[in-house]
Amino acid sequence: MNIKPLFYRLLILICILGTGVGKALYAQDSDSLYVTSEEVETPKQVTVNNIFIVGNEKTRKNIILREMDIAENMTYNWDEFVALVAADQKKIYNLQLFTTATVTPLFVGDEQVELLVSLKERWYILPSIIFNLADRNFSEWYSNQNRDFSRVNYGVKLDHNNIGGRNEKLRVVGQIGFTQALLLNYTIPYFDKNQLHGLAARFNYYTNKNIPVRSIGNKQYFFKNANEDILLQSLNASLTYSFRGSFYNFHYFTAGYNDTRIHEDVILENPNYFTHEGQKLQYFLASYRYRHDNRDNVAYATQGTLLDASLTKYGMFGNDDINELEFSIMASKYNRLGSKFHFATGISGSAFFSDHQPYTLVRGIGYKPNFIRGFELNVIEGQQLIAHKNSLRYELLNVAFDISSFMPIEEFSVFPLRLYLSGNFDHGYVRDANRLPLNAQYTNKYLAGYGFGLDLIGMYDAVFRFEYSVNNMGAGSFFINVKAPI
Repeated sequence: MNIKPLFYRLLILICILGTGVGKALYAQDSDSLYVTSEEVETPKQVTVNNIFIVGNEKTRKNIILREMDIAENMTYNWDEFVALVAADQKKIYNLQLFTTATVTPLFVGDEQVELLVSLKERWYILPSIIFNLADRNFSEWYSNQNRDFSRVNYGVKLDHNNIGGRNEKLRVVGQIGFTQALLLNYTIPYFDKNQLHGLAARFNYYTNKNIPVRSIGNKQYFFKNANEDILLQSLNASLTYSFRGSFYNFHYFTAGYNDTRIHEDVILENPNYFTHEGQKLQYFLASYRYRHDNRDNVAYATQGTLLDASLTKYGMFGNDDINELEFSIMASKYNRLGSKFHFATGISGSAFFSDHQPYTLVRGIGYKPNFIRGFELNVIEGQQLIAHKNSLRYELLNVAFDISSFMPIEEFSVFPLRLYLSGNFDHGYVRDANRLPLNAQYTNKYLAGYGFGLDLIGMYDAVFRFEYSVNNMGAGSFFINVKAPI
């Protein structure tokens, strides 16, 4: 039996009862503090005597304290303290290590508080069966690919999201089906005492017998030969160094290697598949990425800001098969409009600095993370693009069900459920310098889409979106997607 949580609770209770003036405060919805006993006059400042953390059966204390601005034996003016408590609670939850995270200040004197961080850990080791669609989204598979079950990936995946209690993440994937793949990914957020520097290593190998070789009519054209030979095999490896100098700002420096080989029949279908002669594409790459993330919930935000920008150089040496430079950016803003409404808006874009790229690097509307509602069935490819997405959302439901009576695993004993009704409007533009006639319907034109949707957020912040959208070309349909759109 772990006696630490009990000891901390008893210690705080003794402090409160001993002073006779204990008054508990609770950070509700991460926004404000409410007095749970009789109303009292708020002090001008408070001193934090101790920070107690309970519920972290595996996660190390220093990982949690790394997310907190508030420190022991520090004095704060009242308004600053209230804001810091709310912000620290959000940051701890956004580690995505806990199903609940509550930061509760407790008065033990007129201007003295103890801080209680109460946590409920997630289930960290998640073996799972892979059974997913190989296509860009459900609607692409359902409509364009005629619900073809041969386009399904299946296999096994193991995620360990908190190795050693230090928020290290390990993913191992073995996959067959439409795409045969092996993936190894390991991330350690901090390897130094001051928790500023981290590393990530990634290895990925995959093969395909059926691949998109071009787009026709702004839709992917897939090809497989009569013998069902492997048409593409690709090996990718990378090492990323990360630096987190402040709570919300991250810097990533990546060095990587790519080796992609294709069957000769692919060249017959698209002589410009690699933009150079030969059946292989080998190159080293280097990239810098900056990320500012100050959202209340990284899976489905209702308040805060996000900025993610990167610059990538493909081809570092003279014998590399490519020499390309790409810039990409994503910026989002989330504003609460009262207790039930919030508005989300975001811009995403990317740009290559030449007019021809290998098809494996082609970007456009329809490829993650760039899309416009109403064009889910299309890919609009080009060298430069911009998309502006907007959603006004209303919270229909926000509940949590206790299912412990038939769910013996504590980490799954509470089932949260949130529902949002959304009104959406997206627009954007894709520039194709080559003005390919087969895709001229949507490239180099203003694109817009609008409609309504229902967003469902469930256990472990899983997101499902059900939307009906119409685009400015007159096409409308019902679409199913996963993950938040902005």
